Amino acid sequence: MKAVSSATITRNDYLTEEVGFAEISTLPIDHPGAHDSDYRARRNYIAELAANYRHDPLHVIPDVMYTKEELDVWHSVFTQLEEVQQRRACSFYLQAKQDLGMTADEIPQLRHLSNKLNYFTGYRLAPIEGLVETRAFLSRLEKRTMLCTQYVRHHSRPDYTPEPDIVHEAIGHIPTFTNPDFADFSALVGYGARIADEQQLIELGRLYWWTVEFGLIEEGSEIKAFGAGLLSSFSELDNCFRPSIPKQKFKLKTVINTEFDYSMMQPVMFIIPSYAYLKEVTRQFIRSF
Repeated sequence: MKAVSSATITRNDYLTEEVGFAEISTLPIDHPGAHDSDYRARRNYIAELAANYRHDPLHVIPDVMYTKEELDVWHSVFTQLEEVQQRRACSFYLQAKQDLGMTADEIPQLRHLSNKLNYFTGYRLAPIEGLVETRAFLSRLEKRTMLCTQYVRHHSRPDYTPEPDIVHEAIGHIPTFTNPDFADFSALVGYGARIADEQQLIELGRLYWWTVEFGLIEEGSEIKAFGAGLLSSFSELDNCFRPSIPKQKFKLKTVINTEFDYSMMQPVMFIIPSYAYLKEVTRQFIRSF
């Protein structure tokens, strides 16, 4: 599941050979690139690379030769976020970005990041064309695989994307997977998604949203951000620390019963004490399935 709106592509199983390439020439009318034929063509090209990956018996992640326009978008977002992340992001995340060699000058290739993650926690990345149905996306985590897009958001709105792009994936999600406890927690979520009934899957989706996407974590006497939706969005990261936004101690029952709306700034935040705590609570939750 992703912090995104409706609409590019739904995939039930990204490794199913019958699932072929689907064009993305039609985007939601309110998408920044909806009326940009060059952007749609570029998205189709990058999506086709992901589709080809599934048919490659060696599953070699293709590199994308990013354009100057795409590099400019990355540079803009990376540098804008850098200052606020230094103040608001958890220390583990900041170190992980360095360990992964992320800089403002280059969009990292998934193949390089996947090799790094595999070294740290046994996780790997796999390219995907676009949006993926919740159970399919989450269940892949059980196999210590995260599905990632490789395209870049439209240049007219570098601060905004209605769906996950490489900026959201690389700046938001990927660094956290270098943490062993977080990696184990994610694999537990994947196992839970595979065996869950429909109501349990909804609850897992909420757990994922309020932690992986929009979670806060205790760090000494301070509260820091670790959720990808926060760390990859200047406006979300700024908003979540406003005094007017309620910040609650993580309680599983409350979290799995709290609905969310991806189209608005998040109205509440939940604070975990540690990744190890989150892993154990999730383990006990899934045992009840």
